[in-house]
This record gives sequence, C-alpha cells and structure tokens, in this order.
Amino acid sequence: MPDVQVSKPKIVQRLGFIVIYSGVLLGVAVAQSIADREAIAAALSKSDFASALQLLESALRKSPNDVELLTMQGVTYERQGNQEQALPPFQKALQISPNYIPALQGAIQILYQDGSPKAIPLLERIVRLRPVDSTSHGMLAVLEYQQGNCPAAVAHFEKAGSLFDTQRDALHAYATCLVKLQQFEKAAAVFQRTLAMSSNDRRERQLLASVQLMAHQPRNSIATLEPLVEADNPAPETLELAANAYEDAGNTEKAVAILRQVILLEPQNVNLYLDFAQLSAAHQSFQVGINVLSDGIGQQPNSAQLYFARGVLYVHIADYDKAEADLAKAYELEPNESLTAAAQGLLAVQQNDLDRAMSDVKEKLKSKPNDPLLLYVQADVLTQKGAEPGTADFQLAMQSAKKAVSLRPTIAPARAVLAKLYLDSGHNREAAEQCRKALEIDPKDQASLYRLIQALRKTGETEQLPELLKRLALLRQESTKQQKQRSRFTLVEGDAQP
Repeated sequence: MPDVQVSKPKIVQRLGFIVIYSGVLLGVAVAQSIADREAIAAALSKSDFASALQLLESALRKSPNDVELLTMQGVTYERQGNQEQALPPFQKALQISPNYIPALQGAIQILYQDGSPKAIPLLERIVRLRPVDSTSHGMLAVLEYQQGNCPAAVAHFEKAGSLFDTQRDALHAYATCLVKLQQFEKAAAVFQRTLAMSSNDRRERQLLASVQLMAHQPRNSIATLEPLVEADNPAPETLELAANAYEDAGNTEKAVAILRQVILLEPQNVNLYLDFAQLSAAHQSFQVGINVLSDGIGQQPNSAQLYFARGVLYVHIADYDKAEADLAKAYELEPNESLTAAAQGLLAVQQNDLDRAMSDVKEKLKSKPNDPLLLYVQADVLTQKGAEPGTADFQLAMQSAKKAVSLRPTIAPARAVLAKLYLDSGHNREAAEQCRKALEIDPKDQASLYRLIQALRKTGETEQLPELLKRLALLRQESTKQQKQRSRFTLVEGDAQP
C-alpha cells in the first residue's frame, strides 16, 4: 500500500478546524473596556486588520500577558494571511495559560497546515480537555500516520468516528496502519468502505482483494475480483492476484489455469513463474514447476530468482547436481544476495557505487580503526568488488574480516565474509568452520549455508550435502513467501495518499 501522504490544505478544509473568532472576542471584555472591545470587533468584522492590530498593540502594552488579547492578535495575523507572525502570539498565550483552548486551536491550525509534528502535543492537550472532540482526534490520526506511529494513529482514527466516512485518502491511511499492525480483517472492512465509494475503480478492488488474502479470506477476495476477472482483457496483475486467491481457497485447478493464461499475456514477468513454482512445490508437482521455470529462464536468462526457484525444485526431486548448478548460477547473477545488511545499507546511500562506498568506509575507519562493524563492511565491499587472492585488496579484506571476528565473534555476517574469502583462496576446511559458526549465530543465513555446501563439496565431504540442500531449499521457499507477503504490503502502502 503506498504511503499515505495527507494533503494538508484539503484535510484542513475538510476538517473545518478553524478558530471561531466570535468566541474569542467574548473574552476580550474581561480585560478591556466595552468601547475598546467593540472597536476591535468592528475592525475584524470589516477585515480591517491594520486597525485591529493597532488597537491590539495598544491594549497589549497595558496588559502584555492577557491571553485573550494575545490570542486575538494571533487570530488577526492568521486572517491576514501572515502565518509566520500569527504563531508567536498563540505560543506566548499558551506559555501563560497552557490549556487556553482558543490559543491551542490557533496554534494547531497553523502547525497542522504545515504538517508539523509540533501540533501533536497541542492536539493531545485538546483531547485531554475534550475527549470526544472528533476533529482533534482526526487531525491527530493524520499527523501520527505521517510520523509512522501507526498504533497511535489507529486509536485516533477510531475515535474520529464518522469524520472521515467520505474521505477515501484518509481511510486509506487508516487501513494502511491496520495492515502494518497486522489487523487484516479490520483493514479489509475499511477498504470495503472505500470500494463502496468507487465500485468501478480497479485499483480499489485490487487493494481490497489483496488485504482479504492477508486476512485469510480467499473466497471474499475472489468475489471482490470477479468483476475484473470477467471483464474484457483483464489486467495481468488482477489475474495474478486471482490465481493466488483461488489457490488459497483450495481451487488449484483454477489457479493453474489462470497462471498459465497470465504467463501467456506477460511472458517476461518473473513473478508469474515464481508463483507457478510455489504452487507446484505446494502440490509436489516439482517437474511441472521445473518445466515452467525453464520456460521463464528462456525468457529471462539473467534472472537470479528463477535459478534460485528451479534449484529449490531440483532439491525436491533429489537432483542435487542440477540444484547446485542452479544455485551457483543464481549467486553468480546476483552477488548482492550474499551482501550483508550493513553493507547493503551503505550501498543504498552510495547509490550502489562500490568505489564511493569503499571510500566512505575507509574514511570512517580512520577515526575508528577497531570498529568491528566497519571492518566487516570493508571486507564485504572488497569481496563484492571482486578482490582476487594474491592482491592487496584481497589481503586487506582477509585482514579486516579476521579482525572483525576477533573483536566481536558474534557478528555472523563477518564470519560469512571470512568464509567466502577462505573459499576463494582454497582454504575450504577453514571456510566450512566459519560457515558453521555463522549458522550457529543465524540458522537462517542462506549465504553461509550455500558456502558450507560449496566448501564440503570441495573437501569431498559430500554425505551431508543432500540434507543441507534441503535445508537451503526450505529457507529459500520461506523467504519467497515472505517476499510475496511484503509485495502485498507494498501494494497497500503504496496506495495510501490522504
């Protein structure tokens, strides 16, 4: 689901959260003569802001800490369109009287329009004073969503009641947070409301169907997608989603038929072949899955994912030589598959520029030469750059990895990098030892498991390979399922635009 980017001006207009100027004026009588009060009111009613400000300036010289006058000054600037000068009077009034509601409302209005999280504590103050104020709860819901605080956002969306009933973007934000909190049934109910607003919107139907699958409601998902599937020229992504729904509902025959149909429509779509492979594995139709994946590789010969998937299916039919060959090809095509999380994070910052990444790490190591994390990232990046045995870069990578492991033995990725370096230099037993230690720390480390298989193959200790390949296949299948779930999350998050 796309991230919901709330449009501040629209939300402000919709919420109608504006200072009631007449209500503010009532308090002026406490501090000013009736004549002064009437003069300020008259100036504001005529939008004569210059005169109103002049009168207020005079009054504030006599009573500089009068919260009502300060609030009136803020209101006047705000109505004049001068937001920058409007905020300080409200803030000063709140320093004097923190719970003075007109000043709270004025400050909140300005901060909310700017999308500032500084409005949050002020709104929280309002709802403590007025627990059933649905408008304030609605504004808090939007701001907390924008800050990524979904638990708080959901609570305030619920308390906002019917405030957002006709606002699709805000409801998308609400549903997005429910999905992130894994409250899928509630999220589906919210998306049903948004679909009711625009029943012909294909995207809305796909969103609801996707969330219904997350909520384990495949039959509901099928019903939601039915108008799209039965339409002329249904979109491939709709058919893919429908295939998943039919499979989850136990109608494998229909799922297979739809997947074959959509593969013909989009033969270059890697995900379709992966879906078919997953379905084949679930029903132990391994050879059928292998055949379809081979077709996919014919269409996309450089897809590491397809080789990974076919390698997994070869494991299931005990064709371990072909399994190893496919896994080797996959890692060759996608070397970053084994790149550690820390290194991937650095590369993302450096836009996948290994030279710049290396330069950045070296610069940091100047001030922290014994930082084990930096040392293992240096070793990792050097291996990704293709450092070869006998070169200075390879020696530096080996030294860095060894030092990182000695400084902090529990860093599994450092041991994984060291294992690769040992493999590359022909020290296969040492590589196997590092892989085993890495797997003790992280049993789901696919790269270390694959390298252990490589090392044992090279040392001739092949009796363990079938079991290790099965273990790798299970891990790969699990990660594929998780990736599919993440894709559904992305569909939902990518569509939330309040």
